[in-house]
Amino acid sequence: MTHPVSPAAIRFHAEAAKRILLTDGAFGTMIQGYGLDEAAYRGPYDTGFDQKGNNDLLALTRPDIIDAITRAYLEAGSDIVSTNTFNANTISQADYGAEALVRDMNLAAARIARKAADEFEAADGRPRFVAGAVGPTNKTLSLSPDVNDPGFRAIDFDTLKSVYREQVDALLDGGCDFILIETIFDTLNAKAGVMAVIEAGEARGEPVPLMISMTITDMSGRNLSGHSVEAFWATVRHARPLTIGLNCSFGAPQLRPHVVSLSHIADTLMMVYPNAGLPNDLGQYDEQPHTTGGFIAEWATTGLVNVVGGCCGTTPDHIAAMAKAVAGHAPRALPTPPVRMTLAGLEPMIVAA
Repeated sequence: MTHPVSPAAIRFHAEAAKRILLTDGAFGTMIQGYGLDEAAYRGPYDTGFDQKGNNDLLALTRPDIIDAITRAYLEAGSDIVSTNTFNANTISQADYGAEALVRDMNLAAARIARKAADEFEAADGRPRFVAGAVGPTNKTLSLSPDVNDPGFRAIDFDTLKSVYREQVDALLDGGCDFILIETIFDTLNAKAGVMAVIEAGEARGEPVPLMISMTITDMSGRNLSGHSVEAFWATVRHARPLTIGLNCSFGAPQLRPHVVSLSHIADTLMMVYPNAGLPNDLGQYDEQPHTTGGFIAEWATTGLVNVVGGCCGTTPDHIAAMAKAVAGHAPRALPTPPVRMTLAGLEPMIVAA
């Protein structure tokens, strides 16, 4: 049985067959470097809340900054740029009283990324792609926020799905090629996001390529909802993601064994973008670009990845170092796993026959 594939996904697969591709690095790290005050974040919007730290709002109030950061990553060699929309959803924006601006934030951020990507592609002919970034929100479907009531949930599946759907629709309307559900600490949250993307594609009459990226929250290799990378893959494989992978977490060395585990079982492209190590006592990241590049070089030489990039603490210099590290190395070959039923609790359960 064949399944419809978007033109952007076809172009992406063609590029990924040639070389290891690069996504971008952190937006938050770069924004911090501008030292913006609250008025710069707030701009003309008065929601009655302090807006300092509301990075997503900058697509509306300081689009020049978001554009400059996006272009810096493209200059460094990124094939994919993501939208500055990690918290551009009504749940996260409730902390700033900015729920009514969510659609505008996503549209503006997507258009900034799309324009920059198109201009770089026009200049040298190399395809560039835009991934609409969808963060996990600050609510969890799998865990209770009340230690005295383990059965309590702050949100339900359908509500979260509708929150994601609003964001996904705006990102697609703004010109994104893919939707990137990233930093997944709760697998059930991710499934709500996956359903939102599938339903958005059905409404549009065309498939929407998905990028899915889990984050590991402890050294055992599990996310916050307790799933191993193998169980996570069994849970989301039905969505046929364009890429699967890991991001954030502890840094490349600590992430490597889990990259290996996922790389061997996932029959789709692997995208991994780690932090620049762990933050110091002041919350700053000390890992230098050449150090991160060295870790990524080892991943490239051992055939673990198809797409690499950076998360917290990374900059265009880190991406440039990664570009140098992966140059000339063949991309990971996709495995052909045996056909068998795989179910998932916190661990995968393989049904032998």
